[in-house]
Amino acid sequence: MGVSHTYIFQFCVIQQCMTLWRSGIQSPACSLNHIQVFDEFQYFQDGDLIIGGVFTVRSKEENVYLHEENRYSPSFLYYVNLLAFISAIDNINQDPDILPNITLGFHLYDSWLEPRKAVQSVLQILSGPNGTFPNYSCKGQGMLAGVIGDHHSSTTIPIAQILGLYRYTQISYGATDYSLSDRLLYQHVFRTVQNDYVHYLAIAKLVKYFGWTWVGILLSDNDTGENESQILKRHLASQEICVAFEKRMTVNSATMDQWTDTLSKINCKVLILCGSFTGNARKFLFEYSLIIRNNMLILPPSWTSSDIMILTNMISFTTSLSLDIFNPPILRDKGSFDENLLSRHSQTGQLMDNLIITFYNITSTQNGKNIYFQNVPTFSRGFLRNLVSVIGNKVLCRESPRVYIAVKAMAEAIHFFNKFNHRFNINRFKQLHKYVKQIKNPYKTADRMTFFDENGEFPSSYKIVNWMKSNRQLRISLTDVGSYTPWGKEEDRLHIDPDKITWNYGNNTKLESKCMDSCLPGYRKKTGSSIHSCCYDCAPCSVGHISNMTDSENCMKCPDEEWPNEKKNQCVPKSVEFLSYTDDTIVAVFSAVSILCCLLTGLILGIFIHYRDTPIVKANNQNLSYLLLVSIMLSFLCVFLFLGHPVDVTCMLRVISFGVIFSVAVSSLLAKSIMVCIAFKATKPGSPWRKWMGAKLPNFMICVFSLVQVIICITWLSISPPFRDQDTLSYQGKIIIQCNEGSVIGFYSVLGYMGLLAAVSFIIAFLARTLPDIFNEAKYVTFSMLVFCSVWIAMIPTYLSTRGKYMVAVEVFAIITSSIGLLGCIFFPKCYIILFRPDLNTKKVIH
Repeated sequence: MGVSHTYIFQFCVIQQCMTLWRSGIQSPACSLNHIQVFDEFQYFQDGDLIIGGVFTVRSKEENVYLHEENRYSPSFLYYVNLLAFISAIDNINQDPDILPNITLGFHLYDSWLEPRKAVQSVLQILSGPNGTFPNYSCKGQGMLAGVIGDHHSSTTIPIAQILGLYRYTQISYGATDYSLSDRLLYQHVFRTVQNDYVHYLAIAKLVKYFGWTWVGILLSDNDTGENESQILKRHLASQEICVAFEKRMTVNSATMDQWTDTLSKINCKVLILCGSFTGNARKFLFEYSLIIRNNMLILPPSWTSSDIMILTNMISFTTSLSLDIFNPPILRDKGSFDENLLSRHSQTGQLMDNLIITFYNITSTQNGKNIYFQNVPTFSRGFLRNLVSVIGNKVLCRESPRVYIAVKAMAEAIHFFNKFNHRFNINRFKQLHKYVKQIKNPYKTADRMTFFDENGEFPSSYKIVNWMKSNRQLRISLTDVGSYTPWGKEEDRLHIDPDKITWNYGNNTKLESKCMDSCLPGYRKKTGSSIHSCCYDCAPCSVGHISNMTDSENCMKCPDEEWPNEKKNQCVPKSVEFLSYTDDTIVAVFSAVSILCCLLTGLILGIFIHYRDTPIVKANNQNLSYLLLVSIMLSFLCVFLFLGHPVDVTCMLRVISFGVIFSVAVSSLLAKSIMVCIAFKATKPGSPWRKWMGAKLPNFMICVFSLVQVIICITWLSISPPFRDQDTLSYQGKIIIQCNEGSVIGFYSVLGYMGLLAAVSFIIAFLARTLPDIFNEAKYVTFSMLVFCSVWIAMIPTYLSTRGKYMVAVEVFAIITSSIGLLGCIFFPKCYIILFRPDLNTKKVIH
């Protein structure tokens, strides 16, 4: 609806202008303030159908060095665009397969790269060759089919707005403004190039490919530079590339020194140019040529070869990469100019005359320009004609292939239209843009069946060209180093051969452009230290984490079985830790002590058996002594269940053996203490304690007290048995192979019951120590229980405060120490009497 209102408003304005024009009234609201020109170059050739053309031939040349009025100068290559247009028309008229019996004519004007002049030119084309009358056609025969042009967006868009009122099809050969892709507003506009979004996406991917994350933007001092820089910044942001600065290319001496100092500090080596090559841009780059030397310049497709040539000549030792549209190869063969083109058509002769005038800076009125030809030598005129002919025959360069493609597409659309509309009704003919959408692609680019894509653009690939000039060689070298294909798969779009790029003369090393030096493996980016995401500090990876690539965003956590190496760039297997027979000296010590003590206990058992008939052995219940010695011997042997690599079986056996064996040993001591008390009371005449004397009671107590511990152990093993476990958290870089108790309650129940037996035994023995007996064994039991309890009470906090193999070592030490305490306190005094004081080993002395 908004589009319709715009067209209605523009139509009413033109209607009002036409009425005032006819009445002779001058209205400021409708007057067209055309640019004043000296020579109006117009090329017209009648035909059955007319294809209009608005081309940029002359453009304003800004003189930034001299304070004088800017003048309009032609470009030799722009004249080749006109020749490409005329050549395409000529080839189509001679081709019997396209538009048979129909002759195409043309009506061409120069836009002067001025929007007002472009509007004037298109109105002249709409009115015919005899004058400019808005909304009125003065054509005698030919019917306007469509318009080709213009080169630049600033003139193409005003032309599109005028042609949109009349629904004429327009094909631009160079306008890249993204707004022209709006198919609701500009459904009649097509172009043989792609929009700026595609260009600058290719540049952003090119920058990303080389790892440049810190770039500067230099934009021309016009709206084109501003618009293109905004597009570029969006694409750079999507590729995580930061813009160090954005500078308009205007010469201002007040800010020159300040910007020079800034550029030297920010360490930015890659500069991307946006916009057009204006006079101010030229002077700006010349003034700063020493500063940006040895930097990389990246140039958009809008910069022509001549622009880049001028820039490269100004800045020595500077390399640049330009994005250039790759034209279909078929044009190099079939799109060349006919040798006789210049002499066959009168309009090409007129074009050559205009070329001679502009080439030699001859200015005149349109009617009187021929009087100046006598001042131009015949040789020079012939030289220019031959030069244009040679250039045309060799290759269509720069924009001229796109001009040829535009005319070809327009003719194909008319041919397709003619199949369904045998009579050219003007109202039906203005629907030509619908047929343009359906014409086939003859060049097989972009793997498309249709000529134009959904945005009305002709897809094409891009060449990436490396430009370089050296003062030593005094020449410019350019090399194709890669390509970009917009329609390819994401991973296949960009192809670069870095070996072909000349970075600089000398060591020819690739430029680096980063805000900060790269974070090496083992470090990560620490963001938040700057407003730019590309500016960061490097922080080492935290404990247990690594980074194995440069500029890593985050560090990766190593698996539980692995640990970072010293540089934190690789995970290596953790060292396995347990009480090993081969690696730990303390294991050898424990083994030797356990074996020696076990042998010593066996020796004592042999002594007791050998002297079993002596009073001292009989006096203290020799069966309990034998059982206690066997228990102590087994306690020494159970130490080996705690040593070596743990497995599930040893984890279960060590707890059972430890708990049960010590319970039997302590129960034996408790039975001894109780029997001492009973024996003292039974000595009185008529004492009822006599019936408790004998071997049955102590045996019964040992069985009951030990059975309770067995029940606790069986319950523990049934509910949550111990198992082999890997502790990966207690120590950095180590895996501790240990036994997990399974149930903490079960573990401390075993210890608690054993402690209860020891405490009761200690109390009873302590109370019985003063009984009147020459050899009161209760004294030795008391002292042995004191040692036993002290060892295990001290062991518990030490056990809880250690980890890994040292925790197991504490447990083994407690077992050995407490066993030695029992053996030494109970049996060493008896062995001393048996072996060294036999005089005390008599019934008289004992009793």
